[in-house]
Amino acid sequence: MITGSQIRAARALLRWSADDLASRAQLGVATVRRAESVDGAPSITAANSAALQTALESAGVEFIPE
Repeated sequence: MITGSQIRAARALLRWSADDLASRAQLGVATVRRAESVDGAPSITAANSAALQTALESAGVEFIPE
C-alpha cells in the first residue's frame, strides 16, 4: 500500500491537481485529499488506494518497495 507522502509526491511530479488525480482514479477529490493528509498509510479502503496507485502508475510513476 502506498503512503500519503508518496501520493502527494507522485502527484507533484506529474503536475496534477487533486482534481486531476481524482478524475483519473475515478474517485472523489475528498478521498484524494484524505489519502494525502497523512504521511503514513492513508485511512482509505484498499480498493481506493489501489485505484490511486493504478492511476499514478498508468501515468508513468514507479513505486519501489522500501
